Amino acid sequence: MEDFPYPLPMLLDGATGTALLSAGMPADVCRPGGLGMEQWVLQHPQMLQTLLNAYIDAGSQAVFAPTFGANAALLSAYGLEGRVVELNTELVRLAQSIAKPRGVLVGGNVSPSGLFVPPFGEADFDDIYDLYRQQIRALDQAGVDFLAIESQTSLADMRAAVLAARTTDLPVFVTIAVDESGHTVTGSSLLPVVITLQAMGVDAIGLNCLLDPMLSLIEEVRLHTAVPIIAKPNARNTDGTLLSPAAFAEKMRLLMQAGARIVGGYDDSTPAHISALKKVAQEFGPPEIAKEPDNYAATIETEAFFLGDDLVFSEPLACTGHLDDDLIDLDDDRCNTALVEIESIDDAYVLAENSSMTRLPIAVHCDSAPILEAALRYFQGRLIVDSECQIEDEILEPLSSKYGAILY
Repeated sequence: MEDFPYPLPMLLDGATGTALLSAGMPADVCRPGGLGMEQWVLQHPQMLQTLLNAYIDAGSQAVFAPTFGANAALLSAYGLEGRVVELNTELVRLAQSIAKPRGVLVGGNVSPSGLFVPPFGEADFDDIYDLYRQQIRALDQAGVDFLAIESQTSLADMRAAVLAARTTDLPVFVTIAVDESGHTVTGSSLLPVVITLQAMGVDAIGLNCLLDPMLSLIEEVRLHTAVPIIAKPNARNTDGTLLSPAAFAEKMRLLMQAGARIVGGYDDSTPAHISALKKVAQEFGPPEIAKEPDNYAATIETEAFFLGDDLVFSEPLACTGHLDDDLIDLDDDRCNTALVEIESIDDAYVLAENSSMTRLPIAVHCDSAPILEAALRYFQGRLIVDSECQIEDEILEPLSSKYGAILY
């Protein structure tokens, strides 16, 4: 927390898309074959100028450039996939021209890719990484102050985006969008995300979109976080009723009492909501962080496995077509960690596709650095690496650190 680059609490802006629609942006702009919001904003810069100035007047210390959907996959719906660098650059410069003269930070906003790796889809993880890398490189070169990887719905997207972001020196914020049960569409929740991504070096983690599940999720992860918690909810109750600015601020007070310190609004939140939130945020100082956050855990997409002092590995499991059954059938009276032998790139893919079947944390043994990197890269979670691998420590340690793995 001492390394966080900005004073806390930090007040963000509110809705962009719904605010522009309310201000007159045609709904068909965001439909396939339309202009795309990114291109429309550049054709109507005064609309963004009015909106961002209103948020800054309300107290926002940082605003997001409207680059949320400006990756090649999403821009392809408008025939704009070849203009990723141009659009991100121009949108950032437009936001900077409004915010920088007023001493306000500008974040580069990054959306989900819209692609899913197995077992949820057939996309390749490296293709998703390349998609993010292209956009994030453009945002970095345009001079954003931080990256806001928002509304994420799969751990694969989050990890790909974070790996791409870590090729820059920019602070990285990540938020997930959950349903009323507190889960993303791929079954992840805030706890495994916190454990996984803060081990990979993100600077802040939290939630956006639905308001009602946020309180219990933030309370659940508070003792496991070593980075600031973000809360950026819609200004609506679960039943769809719009919250007044005062009611929104009261709900946000509960989230800040639970530990959130980077706060703002999402859909339907207006400058009036942010102004009311500013008054609440002024009641709080920096967060209280546990001296030793409880984050010694391995993870998969859907679960965090907190580890004891002694790990007892199973007999090595081969990456065969029966790995899913082998993981299920492990006798946890004889071991507390599943050890998987990785001998090829294909093995790395097999492990990644079957990891959701485990009832135990997973450790890998691998004697090749390139193959181990593939296993760490494609596994959507936090692995344990067997330190008895025949890989030199000067290679093994930074490789494990890059992917947030636990070296045991």
